[in-house]
Amino acid sequence: MSDEAVKAKTGKIWKQWFGILDKAGGKKMTHQEIVKYLSTEHGVGSWWQQMLTVSYEQHSGRRAPHEKPDGYQISVSRTIAVPLAPLYEAFGNAGKRAQWLPEEGLIERTATTNKSMRVTWNDRKTSLEISFLPKSEDKSVVVVQHSKLPNAGAAAKMKKYWGEALDRLRAMLEK
Repeated sequence: MSDEAVKAKTGKIWKQWFGILDKAGGKKMTHQEIVKYLSTEHGVGSWWQQMLTVSYEQHSGRRAPHEKPDGYQISVSRTIAVPLAPLYEAFGNAGKRAQWLPEEGLIERTATTNKSMRVTWNDRKTSLEISFLPKSEDKSVVVVQHSKLPNAGAAAKMKKYWGEALDRLRAMLEK
């Protein structure tokens, strides 16, 4: 995000915020302490509190890209030339899913037909949020967000894995 965009919303550019947080002892503060400081001392709104805090943590080397407080998170999406219902069914129906995703043991926690699913991955430690969006009558988008990954290497591996898996799904559905 550009300095101009940050200044327009917060009154300061990135370098100024990073200096303010350094002076306040931000390098020794927890994520929650930085958020509280931005709120109480600078009146920063909740969305910007998180944006400034995460950016500061990345800038100061305390957080890597894709790293969240509970691990790493990746996101992969594909536009597939099928209506929404068959795309959703390819995930929701275990038999159809097995045709393109060899993994077993997934636990579906919640699902809203043709909209989203929350799934525990077969390692029982990481989570999937899968979103389904209509693009047109005969084109849909699927987004897989894989969270709570233990490190950057695992995140890179799963980003590649989901890219290949969604390519197999697209090939299967568009044939």
